[in-house]
Amino acid sequence: MNYQDPRMAAIYDSANPFAQDAEFYLSLAGPESRSVLDLGCGTGTLCCALAQRRHRVTGIDPAAAMLAIARTKPFSERIAWVESSAQAYRSHRRFDLIVMTGHAFQVLLFDDDVLAVLETMRLHLKPRGRIAFETRNPRLDWVGAWNARSRTISGGQIVETLNITAHDGEFISFESTYQLPDTTLTTSTTLRFPSREHIQSLIERSGLVVWDVFGDWHAGPFEPACSHEIIFIAGMRPPTVAEKTR
Repeated sequence: MNYQDPRMAAIYDSANPFAQDAEFYLSLAGPESRSVLDLGCGTGTLCCALAQRRHRVTGIDPAAAMLAIARTKPFSERIAWVESSAQAYRSHRRFDLIVMTGHAFQVLLFDDDVLAVLETMRLHLKPRGRIAFETRNPRLDWVGAWNARSRTISGGQIVETLNITAHDGEFISFESTYQLPDTTLTTSTTLRFPSREHIQSLIERSGLVVWDVFGDWHAGPFEPACSHEIIFIAGMRPPTVAEKTR
């Protein structure tokens, strides 16, 4: 989606309210103050929730319009905001936790982009740190679930309609239309739905180690036939028992 457009960025929070996925990532950070890097942070909802809990947060996003909204939120002054793609971001800092949320991983359409993001994660991860991101399970019928879907958001002031425009192997393209009281906005998106096995092979190729793969936001096991999510937890080395259960 074109979140460089300030009008689209303004709609984002209404279309993507704070939910179970954010709670899951907050639980990964834990109660102690930790350094957290959020790649593709969007309007900063998770970053600000982390900062409120006294974590030391850096939020990265390529869309200036999204970061402009993020900077207006409570606790945003505690966060380092950086306009950059996840692939290109470089810093001397190292982090306890690196996340990519909101299914942002699925906008990476080519293996080279995935490997570049994983390299960013590996380079900025502390030796005992963790990375976490999610993607949708490709075995489910997303085309059937999404095509011609319509819903109201922003207290009923906006009607969002989604229509599938193409489906080719791992890739689904769709058009989202937002009917506002005074205008209509339309944007096109293509997402990739790679398999768990392929993503795991890329993680291992990048020099990282998969710790866990969950299928829901309650840390339930991934079930290929029915899980909606594929949630990866990885690190620089195999985890200890304590690290897997913390």
